[in-house]
Amino acid sequence: MKQFQIAIIGQGRSGRDIHGLHLKKDTERFRVAAVVEKLEKRRNRAAEEYGCPVFDDYTELFQMKDQIDLVVNSTPSHLHYAITKDLLSHGMNVLCEKPCVPTVEEFDDLCRTAEENNCRFLVFQQSRFANYFLKVKEVIASGKLGRIVHIGIQFNNYARRWDWQCCLEYNGGNLANTGPHPLDQALNLLDDYDGDPQIFCKMDRCNTFGDAEDYVKLILCAPDRPLIDLDISSCDAFPCYTYKVEGTRGTLRGTMGHMDWKYFKEEEAPEQHLIKTPLFVDEEQMPAYCGEKLIWHEESWDGDPQAPFIAAVQTYYDQVYELLLNGRPHDIKLYQVRQQLDVIRKCHEMNPQIQIGGRAQ
Repeated sequence: MKQFQIAIIGQGRSGRDIHGLHLKKDTERFRVAAVVEKLEKRRNRAAEEYGCPVFDDYTELFQMKDQIDLVVNSTPSHLHYAITKDLLSHGMNVLCEKPCVPTVEEFDDLCRTAEENNCRFLVFQQSRFANYFLKVKEVIASGKLGRIVHIGIQFNNYARRWDWQCCLEYNGGNLANTGPHPLDQALNLLDDYDGDPQIFCKMDRCNTFGDAEDYVKLILCAPDRPLIDLDISSCDAFPCYTYKVEGTRGTLRGTMGHMDWKYFKEEEAPEQHLIKTPLFVDEEQMPAYCGEKLIWHEESWDGDPQAPFIAAVQTYYDQVYELLLNGRPHDIKLYQVRQQLDVIRKCHEMNPQIQIGGRAQ
């Protein structure tokens, strides 16, 4: 089996605890060939954990260009653009962590740079492959819920934040940090990549010690599509579901670890017809209300709440391997990421008090 050589820039929560954790297990297909990390203790630990060369400056990777198949850019968010641009310009394939870049213009520039240098450019949107999301899509596709009218998505909790990821100058905030996961899922369910979805967005700063938003309400609409209502709130001490899907014949509701859905079958439902005259129940013509007994079918799903993250990363890297080995396109398309960034831009335009980098996108 061919083994691809990977370099990781950054040994923080993503570089070490997501990418590094997976690559240390997936050793038949991948090998960590180099690590770049500014902090000395993290750099020394990486040398021991991976048994590879370590550097404090990513430009040292240029001397290993012919030995590296892919560079994982897990630097802080505000550094993604400049470093990814430099790597692509030197002919290196790049997998960039989310949030990719703050602006559509920067993203377009990275895509052009990748094309001009015949490089692979990927964005790490692994939540598209989470098992709970795949189950939601499976139930919707089954048709059991009928025509889908409304999809509620809540990535909520109650939290106060005081690290760099709550600062706009570092491309922080709930929409940039947490948002790429549910927003990628939402746009995938909307499935209007060729269109221009209508959006409404309200942002607020509530419990954060920085200047970025920690409350986001985002509504997405498109012709002949369900309305998608997305919450990313750090003010919710009673989070009750991750997904709620309402259809013409039933509803799904659940979390990342458990889901229930109930539905009726048209052929089992009482036959009804429109009555425009007053309804009554007896000879005295006492007033009545529409009422019927439906036969409800109920199903459920249980999953490990931690498994979505592990399985999603596995699937993402399965596709990375197929891309590098056989040229099979990755399911996370660049035009899909671009639409996400355009939605984020419009959200900030609707909330001028919260501007990325102190300026409107």
